[in-house]
Amino acid sequence: METLSSIESFVRSAELGSFSAAARRLSLTPGGVSKNVAKLEADLGVRLFHRSTRSLTLTEAGEQFLAQVTGGLDAIQSAIANTSTVAGQPAGTLKVGMAMAFGRDHILPLLGQFLEDYPAIKPDWRFDNRQVDLIGEGFDVAIGGGIDIAPGVVVRELAKVHLVLVASPIYLASKFIPQTPVDLSRLDALIRYSQTTNRTTPWHLKTTAGEQATIELTARVTLNDPEMLCNAAIAGLGVAHVPMPHALRHLQSGALVRVLPEWYTEAGVISLYFAAKKLMPAKTRAFVDFIVEKFRAERYAEKWSAI
Repeated sequence: METLSSIESFVRSAELGSFSAAARRLSLTPGGVSKNVAKLEADLGVRLFHRSTRSLTLTEAGEQFLAQVTGGLDAIQSAIANTSTVAGQPAGTLKVGMAMAFGRDHILPLLGQFLEDYPAIKPDWRFDNRQVDLIGEGFDVAIGGGIDIAPGVVVRELAKVHLVLVASPIYLASKFIPQTPVDLSRLDALIRYSQTTNRTTPWHLKTTAGEQATIELTARVTLNDPEMLCNAAIAGLGVAHVPMPHALRHLQSGALVRVLPEWYTEAGVISLYFAAKKLMPAKTRAFVDFIVEKFRAERYAEKWSAI
């Protein structure tokens, strides 16, 4: 296992281009990774990397060794992970990344059932409004939309998502009911600031009949969280443009109503992202199957559609 650890340190350093990046991936220190690689070089009797203060590049021997061991290392690690069980149950730490509000509202409520079904798995769930580097940061699974699909990452679609315009009934009663997208300029706009793009964006609206409109409004209020936009709309502060996963329960309760209900925005897809491996770790397979079944049972694909 000591040799396997040294080989893994070498492979990840070669893939990521530095000992520091490999250390983050492996939850080691850069010094620990460097020591592992140095030991491997000593055992093999060859230099695997050209080292400098600014770069880490493979020697010819390193390139040859990398080509020979990479596939075998992945297969061995997958086999070890897949057989890591306690009393026949999938086991191990499961690191999952997801957006803050979405994870809080739709994934965290499932935690109790997941722990009951898989008591030997230890969830390590990270709630953060950013794109995670699935491979580089050592995540087993990520949930969300618009995540970069790097080599070696598999995507499994859960549900398409639409954005809709919402406001409180009281707010609309105090103003008026808009009939066209142009009328929105006469209402107070609650605008979302994206931490991913570091900007606000216009509302790109469409109808099933093929009509399209791009509306760029002056923000009455700017917020960076979709649930906070819903809360501001419920408080009667204006009209918000929010994803159906966040608006649905407020629409069902009557706290919010749709504005221009025939208009909506396509907002991409909520998906599961995980590493492509011939032998998926049992803990990862258990979580993926669990989430897919819960989304199917809740009919989220239907509920999050605006049409």
